[in-house]
Amino acid sequence: MFSVLKSVRPALQHIKQLSALRNTLTPLKPMLQTRACAATPAAHHSHQDHLEVNYGGNVMHLDYVWLRDHCRSTSSYNPKTNQRNVDTGSIDLNIRPDHTAVEDGHLILTWPGGHVSKYCLRWLAENSYEVKKSSTVQPRILWNSDIYQNANIPTAEWETFMSCDDELKKFLHNYVLYGIAFVDGVPATVEATEAVSKRVSLIRETTYGGMWSFTSDYSRGDTAYSQLALDRHTDTSYFHEPCGIQVFHCLKHEGTGGRTLLVDGFSAAEKLRQQSPENFELLTHVPIRHEYIEKSEEHRNHMESAGPVLNIYPWNKELYLIRYNNYDRSVINTVPHDMVKKWYVAHRELTTELRRPENELWVKLTPGKVIFIDNWRVMHGRESFSGVRQLCGCYLTRDDVLSTARRLNLQA
Repeated sequence: MFSVLKSVRPALQHIKQLSALRNTLTPLKPMLQTRACAATPAAHHSHQDHLEVNYGGNVMHLDYVWLRDHCRSTSSYNPKTNQRNVDTGSIDLNIRPDHTAVEDGHLILTWPGGHVSKYCLRWLAENSYEVKKSSTVQPRILWNSDIYQNANIPTAEWETFMSCDDELKKFLHNYVLYGIAFVDGVPATVEATEAVSKRVSLIRETTYGGMWSFTSDYSRGDTAYSQLALDRHTDTSYFHEPCGIQVFHCLKHEGTGGRTLLVDGFSAAEKLRQQSPENFELLTHVPIRHEYIEKSEEHRNHMESAGPVLNIYPWNKELYLIRYNNYDRSVINTVPHDMVKKWYVAHRELTTELRRPENELWVKLTPGKVIFIDNWRVMHGRESFSGVRQLCGCYLTRDDVLSTARRLNLQA
């Protein structure tokens, strides 16, 4: 009986996640403060330094300086450029409105000197700290192998993907939810891989160049340029801002092995948060150094950065970045001696979760199939292989991928 319950839990968890996401995945409609606001009743009460507003069941505490800084009058804000005009540095830090009123779904404030600010209450609620701290920045479905495979997620098709925004939107919808997405039917060339990558975002230049093509020739100081198996990891952990998206396309493979390993790092991290919140918390605070060193005739590089393994937004504790690469992790010398073993215990617990067989999704990349991986979330690796195996790919800028998603009215 217990084994049956254990097998059912992942499915139930998946159903709960889908149910919770049902509302958040509807296309977003940009909210402009000038649009009509519903006349929902609102109560307000003035305090010494802030205004308390009860609207739609939410109690907001709005600082007067914040309200003056976020005035959307034409003298304070340019709606054509969506940029602030008001000089924040000149606002009186003890400012307080002379008059406060709520009319037709708007908060109206009259400031000393006669300036009037008018705020849509719905806009204030959407942008209040109280709402933001309980809202998800980016909806996701956490997965293991069974959850992902049972979801039967369709892949995008090359010709449609390159010409139809609806196909691009479906692709990005899956990418945002799961952290991976595929395009099939791509010609097995570097040029076609570059074209399909640019359809999604800008290519990020790194020490490897823009587009790269490699095989197991040890031409670079990296284990990836070998036939060895690679454990799960995220790339460019030694950058202050790790690359956002990893693109892979296997152009040819004349041999055996070489399957790609994918693991949802966020799913493992959330399990850690549930099981050992103190270890999760530790991994979000302790900075660890990573570095990349090359000393060859053709390439000389020494890159280094420091940051915690797990990164969360401070206001809602949502996980947004995992930095996990045991190959590139440098000397641990940013942690006091009485914290070192605690860090190893926390790291070991996360590693154990990441290495559970049920969390491993194995994919055989073949010519024509291009995979996009969220390098801030999903880890990749590979099994060892024989023969000639040539891959090409690139890194994409994360900001531009998410910008494309938002442009297509997806929450990202």
